[in-house]
Amino acid sequence: MLTHHDEGDVAVITLNRPDRRNALNVELCDMLGETIHAKVARGARAIVITGEGSAFCSGADLDAVYGDAFLTSLYGMFAKIRSAPMPVIAAVNGPAIGAGTQLALACDLRMVDDRAVFAVPTARNGLVVDPWTIRRLTELAGGGPARRLLLGAGQLDRDEALQCGLADHAGPISDAIEWASEIATFAPMSLAYSKKVLNNPSLPEDDEDLRAEFLACFASEDVAEGRKARSEKRTPRFTGR
Repeated sequence: MLTHHDEGDVAVITLNRPDRRNALNVELCDMLGETIHAKVARGARAIVITGEGSAFCSGADLDAVYGDAFLTSLYGMFAKIRSAPMPVIAAVNGPAIGAGTQLALACDLRMVDDRAVFAVPTARNGLVVDPWTIRRLTELAGGGPARRLLLGAGQLDRDEALQCGLADHAGPISDAIEWASEIATFAPMSLAYSKKVLNNPSLPEDDEDLRAEFLACFASEDVAEGRKARSEKRTPRFTGR
């Protein structure tokens, strides 16, 4: 149902229900959330999420869901991705439909191959997505594409997703891992701070915890390492301290 492995500091997580086109049920959502939590605890510096077979994620398993338990597992899993301190890349290797698009939106960055398609056809089956999904889709793709997906039950293919900003780069899973490997060399505290602000735009500038994290970045050993690396004309080796 789910496989994972580490490539250096990069954790690669693969949805593995190809017979159901990687549709999400309670068990898979819980497994994905638990695996994200484990990778954070292990100290992964970047995470890639992709799908086995011809689809990234075909959405919710409509033969198994619609109850409160599924919604709790689904949105709990999204919350774990969004709160993970390291960047999470969705390697969208095929259709990302409904909850599949939501999964890609919960990630920080999106790499798309030539089979990628995004759609949120909730109006066709009487379902809805939460306000965060709607706002996130609008923020990334723009109001026009968001309305096309939500109100017109339309789709965005790879090129359209790249053009509107929903996707960041085109390429296969190998490119996503290469990108994640580069990101894994960046300063972890800087990445965690930026991700927190990006994912919580309503946080006030005078928030005490946010201010403390801001100052901690400037006082970190990584800042000293960056300065030393520049003087020595080498690549910095950041530790997250």
